[in-house]
Amino acid sequence: MNNNWKTYKLSEVTTKIGSGATPRGGKEAYKDSGVSLIRSQNVLDYKFSTDGLAFIDDKQASKLNNVAIEENDVLLNITGDSVARVCSVPNVFLPARVNQHVAIIRADNKLLDANYLKYSLLEISNKNLLLTLASAGATRNALTKSMIEDFELNLPKLPEQKAIAKILSAIDDKIENNLAINKTLEDMAMALYKHWFVDFGPFQDGEFVDSELGEIPKGWEVKVLGDFVNHQKGFAFKSKWYQDHGELVVRVSDTTHNSINVESCNKISTELASKHIAYSLDTDDVIIATVGSWPPNYSSVVGKVVRVPKTAEGGLLNQNAVRLKMNIDNEQHQGLLYCTLKNNRFLNYIVNSAQGSASQASIKLVDIFEYPIPFGGIEIFNKFSNLIESNISEQNALILENQTLTKLRDTLLSKLISGEVRLKKFKKEVESIL
Repeated sequence: MNNNWKTYKLSEVTTKIGSGATPRGGKEAYKDSGVSLIRSQNVLDYKFSTDGLAFIDDKQASKLNNVAIEENDVLLNITGDSVARVCSVPNVFLPARVNQHVAIIRADNKLLDANYLKYSLLEISNKNLLLTLASAGATRNALTKSMIEDFELNLPKLPEQKAIAKILSAIDDKIENNLAINKTLEDMAMALYKHWFVDFGPFQDGEFVDSELGEIPKGWEVKVLGDFVNHQKGFAFKSKWYQDHGELVVRVSDTTHNSINVESCNKISTELASKHIAYSLDTDDVIIATVGSWPPNYSSVVGKVVRVPKTAEGGLLNQNAVRLKMNIDNEQHQGLLYCTLKNNRFLNYIVNSAQGSASQASIKLVDIFEYPIPFGGIEIFNKFSNLIESNISEQNALILENQTLTKLRDTLLSKLISGEVRLKKFKKEVESIL
């Protein structure tokens, strides 16, 4: 640590540390719109998530005025499996309150830069210390107010804090921008699929006939997905095989809205992986969750569809999922397959086909294979696949770039927040990437 750095307790460099409460009234307390109520599921490391974002009315919000979120506040999850996750809230979601599982930490801007605070809490040694504190002497992970107030940070002078936070924020902004571009690319592909195979826009000049899917162009027919795909079910990898390094094991819980979070994947040895090569994933493979929750819990919903990114290539598919490949005349049509299964009609079909209890649902492979799709001939499939090929390639490239950016940010974060190196050592490297 540099000589001009000083150690402070958080209570010495903040103006507020506090958590909220759950509004009274049960489900009726939550509204479709209004004041945002931030819960632990919304607080991810580095990123605010809108999944399951709740709202309360002004009357309920007034009862939580003491935990109103202000611009630049840092949020910290303080209970449960998500304990010690840290993010800030974009201004677009303000006004907002927090519930009892989330703490607000408000920096004293005369001593502590808010973004620097966020990155300090995310730095690996500080993160591990928070996790250790949370697991000490309790049946459930929890961070108390006194633990947070007494938590110590080593801080440089405010100008250096701002400079460090600025460069880390620039990398995160680039990551978020790439994610936004990827979403736009996916939305474009999905819109094109709907235009071709739901609205039949390019074929409107011809005659239409009735089918089980509604009206389709004359000369087309209704096929089933199983006519065009081959599959591989996942394997029940044993938890005792997991280790810190090795080959990825991809679980349903590792999937995002449309991809795979390789950082959360477990790993097994290369030797063990070589014995299960049949479950290895290729880039652009399509994965469907065959066991999961019912909607609207989309994070683990049955029938969830994702496309394997380049970063997960070679990973091994775990149980409760199936891998699909669409091969016609030795040509891959993974983009077409992905769009077909991401269309809302497929999710509705799967939910109607699923069986299970109130908390868990499952689908049979035969139900996936019997999913009806409109078919106008191989040439039409080829044309559509060619149209979205560059779209998919660009998405894959952006995912790889984000992996590089994430590794750079994490390396910088560890070295800069600890004071191991000065910012100028990495300045040219960062500028060349950004």
